[in-house]
Amino acid sequence: MRIGPSLLRLLLPTLVVMGSWSIVAAAPADGEPPILSDEVARGDIPPMRDRLPQDPLRTDLAAMGRQTGRYGGTLRTIEPQARDTRRMVVFGYARLVGYTPDGRIVPDVAQSVDVVDGRIFTFHLRRGHRWSDGEPFTSEDFRYYWEDVANDPQLGKSGLPRQLLVHGAGPTVTFLDAWTIRYEWAEANPDFMPALAASLPLEIFRPAHYLRQFHKRYAGAAELQRRIEAEGQRNWQALHFKHDQSYKNTDPDLPSLQPWVLVTQPPADRFLFRRNPYFHRVDAEGRQLPYIDEVAMEIASAGLIPAMTSSGQTDLQSTALTIANYAFLKAAEGRSNYKVLRWPSGRGSRMVLFPNLNTGDADWRTLLQASDFRRALSLAINREDIAQAIYYGLARPAGDTVLPASPLFTEALATRWARFDPDEANRLLDGLGLQARDGSGTRLMPNGRALDLVVEFAGEDGEQTDVLQLVAEDWRRIGVRMLFKAVERDTLASRLAAGSPLVTVGSGLENGAARAEDSPAALAPTDSSQASWPTWGLNHESGGKLGVQPTLAFAREQLDRNEAWRRTLDDAEKRRIWDEMLRVDADELPRIGIVSDVDQIIVATRRLQNLPQTGRWNFEPGAYLGSYRPDTFFLADETTSAAAAPVRP
Repeated sequence: MRIGPSLLRLLLPTLVVMGSWSIVAAAPADGEPPILSDEVARGDIPPMRDRLPQDPLRTDLAAMGRQTGRYGGTLRTIEPQARDTRRMVVFGYARLVGYTPDGRIVPDVAQSVDVVDGRIFTFHLRRGHRWSDGEPFTSEDFRYYWEDVANDPQLGKSGLPRQLLVHGAGPTVTFLDAWTIRYEWAEANPDFMPALAASLPLEIFRPAHYLRQFHKRYAGAAELQRRIEAEGQRNWQALHFKHDQSYKNTDPDLPSLQPWVLVTQPPADRFLFRRNPYFHRVDAEGRQLPYIDEVAMEIASAGLIPAMTSSGQTDLQSTALTIANYAFLKAAEGRSNYKVLRWPSGRGSRMVLFPNLNTGDADWRTLLQASDFRRALSLAINREDIAQAIYYGLARPAGDTVLPASPLFTEALATRWARFDPDEANRLLDGLGLQARDGSGTRLMPNGRALDLVVEFAGEDGEQTDVLQLVAEDWRRIGVRMLFKAVERDTLASRLAAGSPLVTVGSGLENGAARAEDSPAALAPTDSSQASWPTWGLNHESGGKLGVQPTLAFAREQLDRNEAWRRTLDDAEKRRIWDEMLRVDADELPRIGIVSDVDQIIVATRRLQNLPQTGRWNFEPGAYLGSYRPDTFFLADETTSAAAAPVRP
């Protein structure tokens, strides 16, 4: 990768090629993964030397502190819902460019990227790279997305993804040859590379050879109509959309670039993912990754997963395991031949209360938009009690801000309005004119309505209920009555979009270990999925076409600061903006964090090698285990697994 001097002043100085992700031409070894030998012998697929790209991505296992692995085996895991097949896209984490565990963005599927002034991006593909079905992966797949999907008036009705827009304008896209594509904006686009590297990525390419059969421009009218009717779709656009869902991972026929590809046709209660014969990564000896042949995903009730894990029914498990399961799982380590790991969370806060500043209830909207009301709610929470009672003392009482692992961390902001001070909370509520109470001690609004504050949550585990019960007791003492109810996750999202909830529950800042070069957009109303201000976020997200502009000065100012961060090339200025946004965020309290530093429990069979003993558990950035390269994990022989060397982070 060639990096211009101006790039070093922008977000993308972290885009480097070095260390364990170095790209070196690798001469493939002669040995085939045994599971593919018969297919090669029959001529169904080419031998490995002909399947790999000319310049595969070589993985320096020694630099990662890992061992050269062995081929074979099926890795078992358990998920609570069939739709969790999408976790394999996160777990596999093959991206055009991707994050390393230390937060750098490096080429992956792309062989290299040239970046000029943070606004011109030229991608060089690996010659000879193929989709999982053996068809070539070329610039035609980028052209198809750009011309036939994103800019097709019938498929791209919502316009370009916002990560492709800079002040409302999209890029100029040039397809230079079969392996070279250029995206150019008039101004810098700091969102572009992080979006490509995301756990839920912006995919600017599609398997054109597969999707053309569902596109009106390419398919015969009679055959297309037959497909529409056979699959029960409204029109060809719906048919195309159904099959163009790589992240959902529900179509076994959809070609993939991931290390393991789905082979089970939904619906099912057990899904099998088999190694991609054309995967583009190799180890230092030129052997094609992944080492593990198959991943078997069983579907089971979330409440049963800890017990199934303790009895050895999974080889790698994190879903549905919490710190509350730690002692139970630890007790069965020897009996079930697994190890229990604790990875620090990358979230700003384990659990957050989101006051909906855009709620449709005018009385409550007035209160929730009052910063002193939000501060009073926060001061009334006895976080230390919650940390002890729910998290066994293995949590840090704090608001929702960056973590100590972040260079932007300030202790004073972590505790700002997060101390336990019910007297001050009462004083603030009195100052808002809420002195009157009913017979039960609940405060009354000026119009006589009781302060019955309904808190809605997804209700997928008992942890949230347990925490809310303690918060409800704390709030009752200051005259606020909490009524909480569980709502299905998709329903909750719909209710937020409609302005119905007063307060919702979720997790904190996605990137708690943020650096100055990372986007501070989460601290401003920039996205409709932000539960504190979905309508304001929608307005920004849609370029002013939908939603409404923020009515609170601090929210407008945070948007201005976020835009200033996007425009500047100066590292010191980026840091200054981050510091100011964090200060305002902690003082205005659009999110009420409760505790931080709650570890994620991971259980792994002792046979599983190259899994780091610790790492940062985070969806974005990091893709949970994805940035730690599960394609390098392998299953040791039963007789050697106990003696295998530990892996450093």
